[in-house]
Amino acid sequence: MRLLEATEWLFIESGYEAMSLRHITARASANLAAVNYHFGSKEALMQEVLAQRLDRLNRERLQLLSACEQEQPAGLDAATVLAMLFIPAFRLSHGNASGPAFMRLLGRVYSDPSPFIRSYLEAHYRPISGRFFEAFSRALPALPRRELGLRLHFALKALSGMLAGEDMQALIASISQGQEINDTELLARLVSLLVPILTAPFGAPEQMQMIERVLRFDSTTAKASTESTARPEQEPPQRSTALEWLKEGRLAS
Repeated sequence: MRLLEATEWLFIESGYEAMSLRHITARASANLAAVNYHFGSKEALMQEVLAQRLDRLNRERLQLLSACEQEQPAGLDAATVLAMLFIPAFRLSHGNASGPAFMRLLGRVYSDPSPFIRSYLEAHYRPISGRFFEAFSRALPALPRRELGLRLHFALKALSGMLAGEDMQALIASISQGQEINDTELLARLVSLLVPILTAPFGAPEQMQMIERVLRFDSTTAKASTESTARPEQEPPQRSTALEWLKEGRLAS
């Protein structure tokens, strides 16, 4: 339906708070009466878009997680769990039903700050987020749960921001760096970019020492810059006139 397509594209381009029913009806070449008759509000339109796009994706993610956990009862590593988040989304982005805008929609959904979007995700998809959080927690048992939550939030927000701003072809081009690669290698590279966020040392002594060194250099260079700015500019040297040269006996030379 044109109203749903218009809502989806406006959401991708501008975010939830920036779009209005008038924007939607203008994009869809429809009138407000049609919106009121079929949906009743912008919120209902957006809910329908999210349900159509996310319900199937998250159902298939859960099915994949369950299948992989049964195959590897000893436990999954963090890279495998990340792959299970991406692979169904990547596959659906190739399908006719979802189309090339699917990944951008996902990026916008997970990066949009609207309270409506955040509350919708919390209400409808809390079970899946909980299942995957537990899978990550089992994969990284030494990582405190609070720190794991922070790292996951950072990693997925960073990826979402990139997805929201680029279409799939631009994302593929940036990850492949102009090379011809297949889907398996593309997804492997994407996972490899994010895994270190979850597994790298966090605030280790070596990191602290490095930051302290840079802070000392920063303090020194900032002080020098301030002193240079505060120092009054020297007046340009005055050009000597011919009369002054005569007085100094320099004209002949």
